[in-house]
Amino acid sequence: MHAITGRNSIRVTAMATVLAALLSLALTAAPALASHSQTAIIQDDGAVFSNPGATLQEMRHIGAQMVRLTVRWSAIAPAATSRRRPNFNATDPNAYPSGNWAPFDTIVRDAHADGLKLLFTVTAAAPYWGQGANPGRYRAHYSVEQAFEPSASAFGQFVRAVGTRYSGSFKPPGSLTALPRVSDWELYNEANFGEDLAPQAIDHSAVLWAPVMLRPLLNAAWGALRASGHGSDTKLIGALAARGSHIVSRRAAGLPGTYGETPPLAFIRDLYCVDGKYHPFRGAAAGVRSCPTTAAASRRFRAQNPALFSATGFSIHPYQLTADANAPPDITRYHNPDYVSLSQLPRLASTLDRVQRVYRSGKRFSLWNDEWGYITDPPVAVAPATGCRCHFVSPSTAATYMNWAEYMEWSNPRVASSSQFLLYDPNPSVGVVQYGGFASGLIYYPTVLGGQPKPSYFAYRLPIFMPKTATRLGNTLQVWGDVRPAPYAVADGDGAQFVQVEFQSSSGGQWISEKTVQVTDPHGYFQTSVAFPGSGLVRIAWTYPPSDLRLASNLVTPTQTVGPNGYFEPLTPTTSRTVAITLR
Repeated sequence: MHAITGRNSIRVTAMATVLAALLSLALTAAPALASHSQTAIIQDDGAVFSNPGATLQEMRHIGAQMVRLTVRWSAIAPAATSRRRPNFNATDPNAYPSGNWAPFDTIVRDAHADGLKLLFTVTAAAPYWGQGANPGRYRAHYSVEQAFEPSASAFGQFVRAVGTRYSGSFKPPGSLTALPRVSDWELYNEANFGEDLAPQAIDHSAVLWAPVMLRPLLNAAWGALRASGHGSDTKLIGALAARGSHIVSRRAAGLPGTYGETPPLAFIRDLYCVDGKYHPFRGAAAGVRSCPTTAAASRRFRAQNPALFSATGFSIHPYQLTADANAPPDITRYHNPDYVSLSQLPRLASTLDRVQRVYRSGKRFSLWNDEWGYITDPPVAVAPATGCRCHFVSPSTAATYMNWAEYMEWSNPRVASSSQFLLYDPNPSVGVVQYGGFASGLIYYPTVLGGQPKPSYFAYRLPIFMPKTATRLGNTLQVWGDVRPAPYAVADGDGAQFVQVEFQSSSGGQWISEKTVQVTDPHGYFQTSVAFPGSGLVRIAWTYPPSDLRLASNLVTPTQTVGPNGYFEPLTPTTSRTVAITLR
């Protein structure tokens, strides 16, 4: 829903005005939905960096509202593979190589023109000169894709440079206009995973070391964003991986080591300086973790660690992997009390509330799922990693499960976002081969089934879920759904948007519209009750406006174009997956 010629500030301002009006309408006309609405986040760093214009357009076309983008320190820093720190002002964006900023500048401009929010995940995949000395002592090594004991002060200087560049007032040398502002931030990525922050644990002392390192990294980044004009922005912490090594005790054998993974709830407790019973560490146990050693010191902990208590929300990556790879989103086959899959988000909320209360804080973090998706078969049937014959779900099952998962998130007032990791599947023969290149995308890789959209593509764009699918004839059933692109259609001036709830009898025949619902929620959600005439199939249908310039730009093939350049819709109703219902 985007015209190349429409990239200007007037359009973005108009979109913001319309979305604000939609929010007001939703609060007055449908108050039950207001507390359930959530931001739709999508991430595909590979496609966004390689082809930002087309990729961001396609993300907008299917209704994503926020694009998560990883901003790696080493990707922008000068002399990233040198152990000698270059002599430069690391807080000044102009002191960095201009070519290193260029891909980010393009993405920021294009996203702004498309009306897409960007979530900048600034993380310490660090230059060598920003990492600690002698990684070999922990059997580690230097890599610009990883971080061994990264310097908090140097990281903070980098974050300040990023914040300054994308403050909304910074003009790159030679440019007459300022770069658009970025207002949504995430401080660090998967700090409980050793490749992102090492060492995770110092085995000989039975201490989780990554939480100790993360505190000053968060403090430095927090201060840097405030200093660069982003004090009131959305700022997330966490971004933790869902599982990790099973820590039975503090014995060295139970710790994740240098490059392992720490269970997220164990990581959170150490981050907040409390033990397994939520008692503050004291004495030597506190000292070795850089935690308050006395009650008086604990009273200063909140002021000393503002990110831990004042962040907008706490993010998590609650994937269904390995033994859960083919499990529905409402269960997990893992019973470790420190894991957080999607079905265990209430456990995460409870842990965060408990550590806040230790310091007499009433903060109740909103929970942000900002990296998640189901890997499908095809392209890969089984993951041989770690001896687990983990069968992946079919593409149609993945579509069902992703709608179910989003309904679960929408139903939980603590959850602020839903997430889709990858628009396009990566090459299944490279990368994380045991996961088919981590094939959780909405569109197949070009060598797999011709690069066609998966069923999850359509399920993402028009989610549908019915909490109950059986009832007596004459009773109603609840239909929940989301017309994800509808807010963009309204913002583009296409008027009020309506969705059809359609029914097809189990004996076949035509699809009949049983109910028309106006989409007023600013995120496109709706929920309605329908009395269906019998057993059969249910779907929702919505038509892209004829004035959709995203389609008009492809007039050569007005029916469809499939592949890496995107998927364009025909000028006919767009439909969701189907749900079977039984009326007795």
